[in-house]
Amino acid sequence: MSEATATVAGNTVDRTAPPVLSVRDVSRSYATGRKRYDVVQGVSFDVWAGETLGVVGESGCGKSTLARAVMRIGETTSGSIELGGTDLTTLRGAALRRERRRLQMVFQDPFGSLDPRMSVLALVEQPLAVHGTAAGERRRRATELLADVGLGEQFLDRRPGELSGGQCQRVAIARALVLQPELTVLDEPISALDVSVQAQVLTLLRREQRRLGLTYLFIVHDLAAAEYFCDRVLVLYLGKVVETGTSEDLFRRPLHPYTTSLLSAAPDPRRSGAKQRVLLRGEPQSRRPETGCPFAARCPVGFDRPVCRERAPELRALDGADTATGTAQQVACHFPGELEAVR
Repeated sequence: MSEATATVAGNTVDRTAPPVLSVRDVSRSYATGRKRYDVVQGVSFDVWAGETLGVVGESGCGKSTLARAVMRIGETTSGSIELGGTDLTTLRGAALRRERRRLQMVFQDPFGSLDPRMSVLALVEQPLAVHGTAAGERRRRATELLADVGLGEQFLDRRPGELSGGQCQRVAIARALVLQPELTVLDEPISALDVSVQAQVLTLLRREQRRLGLTYLFIVHDLAAAEYFCDRVLVLYLGKVVETGTSEDLFRRPLHPYTTSLLSAAPDPRRSGAKQRVLLRGEPQSRRPETGCPFAARCPVGFDRPVCRERAPELRALDGADTATGTAQQVACHFPGELEAVR
């Protein structure tokens, strides 16, 4: 099987077709008084039909800001976001509302994302009502999908306050999928749940993906979940992409020192004994330096190397690998792979 049509993490993805989502040079900045904060800067990636792209990084790196930019919850500062060839950043008003049925989102907090006054059935029917589906058809589609996510007729009239966290997240997933969107953004959908429930929700999401042919953008800080669930992974640091590749490549042989440090900090139940940590220098940063690599001040490899302090590295594939299909491992580092991963 070629790289253009490859099976990764159990999903078969045809990369010869145009991508469902194409993000190019997207930036998002905020101004506070006279200060300006670039939360996301120059991020580019593609997501193909049937694929799951994971976005990982420590808190404050811009993961959720990027997810909201894709969803057009707020404006981007620059760049383009194309869904099936339509640039969402150029749309406003009714034109944007019409396109919203093509992309949906599952939020981190299953309780905060559901109206506590509405019943389970009404919550899942609501997106269909907004987009003009007839009442009878709304009920049929909502009840069928709720049953498929494990919530039968006995749950239809309940309110979110009568459900567990896992059940609420199942309602949120059903509400997002009832429109059969081309892209579903999952913004840390398991972080507020117990470990046993996390596994159930991930299994549910994978089953629905295969059943409905869904495409996911998965924002996640749990690296074990990313390795299990994602076809490809994109690593953010201070709003910039520092590494990307297939889950297999990235977790087996990380090239960027930041990725290596993240993996060394993540617990691995498959290993006996403690892993050796790759410790970073200094404290976490809130702003990028004006020159050089944004990671240089904390990097165990480049902190004392002039090139790292003076010139920002470009995201590139090693050994001339073809990046057209999106599967080539790419890294933004002057000395990729020099810090060996400790497994």
